[in-house]
Amino acid sequence: MDTPSIKAVFFDIDGTLVSFKTHKVSSRVVTALKKLQKRGIKIFVATGRGKDGLAVIKDIPFDGYITLNGQFCFTQERIIYENFIARNELAILLDELKKEPFPCGFTMKNGKVFNYRDQRVDAIHAITHNDNQPAGDVSHVLDEKVYQCMCFIDEKKEKQLLAKMKNCTSGRWHPLFTDISPLGGTKQNGIDQFLKYYDIDLSETMAFGDGGNDVAMLKHVAYAVAMGNGEEAVKEIADYVTDSVDEDGVVTALNHFHLLS
Repeated sequence: MDTPSIKAVFFDIDGTLVSFKTHKVSSRVVTALKKLQKRGIKIFVATGRGKDGLAVIKDIPFDGYITLNGQFCFTQERIIYENFIARNELAILLDELKKEPFPCGFTMKNGKVFNYRDQRVDAIHAITHNDNQPAGDVSHVLDEKVYQCMCFIDEKKEKQLLAKMKNCTSGRWHPLFTDISPLGGTKQNGIDQFLKYYDIDLSETMAFGDGGNDVAMLKHVAYAVAMGNGEEAVKEIADYVTDSVDEDGVVTALNHFHLLS
């Protein structure tokens, strides 16, 4: 295959960079990402995690961070873009939680708080090692900048909730929960924000992902890579399906496209 002209690569974290088994980025992947930078290629994360969940990638000096599925985007020096849920939309959600309680994590700039926790929340934390935040009174969120809500509901309830929260959208990578976020801030919008900031063309982009909340991002970039452990819907729209995260699939794909040599 001819080497594509790539100037920016975007990586999902969980299941893409970080193994669900080890909860780490392998040393081979860290070395490969740093090599990309040495070759003049910008590297970015594009994740559903918040800023407080990025310790797992602390050893990699990314050029930018698309967090909370695109709601909060920043570099090491400055905020590039932020988008938060309107107060009236949060009021609708709080009302729903009173009528039909379910675990919900409200994510702000530097942390998250749950209304309550149960075995579903603990099950996700066992996978991500990123959802051990406290639970308690959440009425104060009406006066906070809330970028995303982690709602432990099924797809039927998700549709019912979005019908009421009309200025919000959702992204799901696990059957136990969905992330509710405001319209406008998506991973693909985050990509566009950084392309404008660094003056890079969309035709010079590549992205890696494994879950349902990566599909729109992968459709958006010039070259889409699906992880071998990814969902079938992700693999179907990818330009290349690589090895699994536990087989260093990121390195395999970068070698396939001759970006490391």
